[in-house]
Amino acid sequence: MSTPTDTSAHAETADRSRDAGTTDDGNTPDRAFEAAWADWHAAHERHRADPHGFLAVTHLHWLDASPARLDGAPGTWSVEDDVVRLVLRAGERVLRGGQELNPDATGATVFLGPISERDGLNLRVEDAGAGHTVIELAKRGGRYVVRPRHPLNPLLTGYRGTPAYAPTSEYSAQGIFVPFAEPRPTTVGAAVEGIHHVYEAPGEIRFRLHGEDLSLTAFNGHAPGTLSVLFTDATSGKATYAANRSLTVPAPGPDGTVSLDFNRAVNLPCAYTDLATCPLPPAENRLPVAIEAGEQIPYERQDAS
Repeated sequence: MSTPTDTSAHAETADRSRDAGTTDDGNTPDRAFEAAWADWHAAHERHRADPHGFLAVTHLHWLDASPARLDGAPGTWSVEDDVVRLVLRAGERVLRGGQELNPDATGATVFLGPISERDGLNLRVEDAGAGHTVIELAKRGGRYVVRPRHPLNPLLTGYRGTPAYAPTSEYSAQGIFVPFAEPRPTTVGAAVEGIHHVYEAPGEIRFRLHGEDLSLTAFNGHAPGTLSVLFTDATSGKATYAANRSLTVPAPGPDGTVSLDFNRAVNLPCAYTDLATCPLPPAENRLPVAIEAGEQIPYERQDAS
């Protein structure tokens, strides 16, 4: 899938990075540190602005046993016994993996799933002259969800980048990963009321910042060996998004040492749209200090307030 270049976001990132890294005592900025952050954040912005990423989501539909037609998606949808039933009318075209699900265009009944928790699949609906729609079918909090994603969604076409603190080594800390005796299933809330997520927590990260000893419960990251933490801090709801931010942590070293670069703390989709089911941090990850690093409240939420 191609990704457009977000030149405005890149320019804003570069502008922010020019004065970054200067410490309170006037030390010379670390230009290599700034440049690495600017490159990383520009790549993250390009990924966020993908034509079928979360900014392209137009609707959020929760499925149940009652067949229903959904805004933004062809067909009639229902779910029962962990299998989704999609009934297509004559002329309704939907593709999966390049294969037509209604090949003779006379109508078809398709069964999809089961799908594992936090997993999903994508269907494609051609939209001549306006870019195709991706229909995401996923499982969140034990329930099936359908989210159409279209590249002309106003949230995506109007996206102008995400504000962020200027990077500084003050918020790049060393810590120790302390594994639990056994990984702990950890239940957390979600941006959508009534939904809960369960993650496996292999351990906690202990570190020191602003003279305080702190710790964060860590979940397994997307890449093997990496860790992921969800957190809030004293800036949350003020300069940064109130509900959560996320930080990917590289795999611990042989002695358990880890690097925590809060300059790379990012917003989750719920910071931009109410059509997201993002997890909330566990209670123990509400840090009492101000993490004045990483991404701030998106312009979209600022404009709405």
